[in-house]
Amino acid sequence: MTESQSEIMLDLSGLLCPLPVFKARKKLQGMKAGAVLHVIATDPMAAIDLPHFCTEQGHQLLKQEKVESALHFWIARSK
Repeated sequence: MTESQSEIMLDLSGLLCPLPVFKARKKLQGMKAGAVLHVIATDPMAAIDLPHFCTEQGHQLLKQEKVESALHFWIARSK
């Protein structure tokens, strides 16, 4: 990540489908192009739903990883 990019963390632990996608979408709408949203989710469906959302909306899924029981996603907002 370059200095011109900013990262915002959104902890959606405990929320079930479809809320992680809805809340990530709302947060991304208020961000500048190129900004990075770090989403933390505990719903196993987020592993499918968030990458699909990124593909459909044109956002770039930079990284996805599982840390203990949480899923972490880094999403770069598109234009």
